[in-house]
Amino acid sequence: MRPAHPRRRLVKGRVNAYPTLVRRFGPSQLLLLLAGGLILWIAVGGFCLCVGSNGQFGWPEATTRDIRLESVLLASLVGAALAAAGVVCQTVLRNPLADPYLLGVSSGATLLAFIWRSTAVAAMLGPAGFALGQQGFAFVGGIGAASAVFIIAGRRGRLEPITLLLTGVIVNAVAASCYLLLNSLWRDRPGTGDPISLLVGSIHTTVLPADRYLAAGVVFVGCLAMQAMAGRLNAMVLSASEAESLGVRVQQLRWLSLGVASLVTASAVALTGPIGFVGLICPHLARGIVGSDVRRLLPVSIASGAIVLCVADAAARMLAGLHSVSTVLPVGVLTGLLGGPFFLWLLLRRQGRHADAD
Repeated sequence: MRPAHPRRRLVKGRVNAYPTLVRRFGPSQLLLLLAGGLILWIAVGGFCLCVGSNGQFGWPEATTRDIRLESVLLASLVGAALAAAGVVCQTVLRNPLADPYLLGVSSGATLLAFIWRSTAVAAMLGPAGFALGQQGFAFVGGIGAASAVFIIAGRRGRLEPITLLLTGVIVNAVAASCYLLLNSLWRDRPGTGDPISLLVGSIHTTVLPADRYLAAGVVFVGCLAMQAMAGRLNAMVLSASEAESLGVRVQQLRWLSLGVASLVTASAVALTGPIGFVGLICPHLARGIVGSDVRRLLPVSIASGAIVLCVADAAARMLAGLHSVSTVLPVGVLTGLLGGPFFLWLLLRRQGRHADAD
């Protein structure tokens, strides 16, 4: 008797394993993961509170403690949002190198935030533009860029991963070019501020409390929605026909999950600017701990994102104590220094696997 084709045997195993995978994960396991992540985050956050901007270590006074606590909470919120969005992007696009910024959210938010800084635009919009604020403009820009990517990539009613990635790269390039053009036109005008500060994300405590609360609400609801979709996202490792045979509406799931991921990312970018590679690194760290099941991967990635960005922010404050560093470094600089080599390692590792398969 002729043996089954290896590909067909693999697909059969994957299809049969999917319902079993869904049944084996219950609310108690989710609560255990959340509790473990919360305990670890509290421990790391308490350590980060003790790190001062002059490089000293110790429990701060009341006034300083409040400032550092705001920084820790903001870093945790943004890190959790970017990590959760990274899980969805890597799963839906079936690409371990995918990042939420590939959807154009970061560049669109940065462009609109820079436009808000222009005194000419502020005068034209009047009180309404001032009330919306830089965070509001960044949020609108991020959602607008992501919407443009979805509309262009899905104009035939289907969102294909390759088309979506290419469209996101093009929208990012166009938004970056517009940013540089406006910077050249407005560089002698007051009110635009330092344009470089918008290109590298930083954790700062000057964000209005209303903006933080709004972003926290969006991120919380978005993460709940992602967790609710986690079981169906597990089927995205299969082909479209195989996933649909299990009752998963692939196109609908792509639109919904990537839309939620874009909304969460836009909320984070509106607060801190573009902090790169958190959405790339943290899902891989969590995947090494709990595997690829999205229902386990998502809560662990959220905890790891909050912890990683808290540690990066504390490291930026600690480096300010060095004589050669005159100010607190933007946290986006540190994540970029770590994320760049990590991205190259993932790329070389993936190429090595493909070479072995050939």
